[in-house]
Order: sequence, then structure tokens, then C-alpha cells
Amino acid sequence: MQDGEYLVFVEVRFRSSQRYGGALASIGHRKKVRLRIAAEHYLQRFHPHGDRPCRFDVVIPDPIRQSQCTWIPNAF
Repeated sequence: MQDGEYLVFVEVRFRSSQRYGGALASIGHRKKVRLRIAAEHYLQRFHPHGDRPCRFDVVIPDPIRQSQCTWIPNAF
């Protein structure tokens, strides 16, 4: 997505319980590496001149209030 001048890569994570640390805790080092590789591939293909600042956001839907979610800009 685009937010002003930023190209934003959004990761949506959902967990129905907090038993294993919740949705945010499920984004470990390996997942971040895979997201970064995917973003680099996208940028090389569609923005080869590197002219766009980027960031990674995380969206976490609320398992109880399904119409609400938490948005964490620049999560990592």
C-alpha cells in the first residue's frame, strides 16, 4: 500500500488465543527475513531505481471484537 511518500508492506497476523504469545510474537526472525526478501524482489521488479522509502507495518485483527484491529506502523 502507499502512505504518503512511503511504500508500505503490510503483514496481517491472527491468533485466536494468547497461549503462545499472540500474533505479534509469531513474527520471528525467519519471518522477517522472508518478508524482507519478498519486498526486495518487489522493489527490484517495480521500482528498480530505489526511489521510494519503504516500511513494514503489522495489522493484528482482534479475535473477540472482530470488527477491530491493531495497526502497528513501522513494526520492524
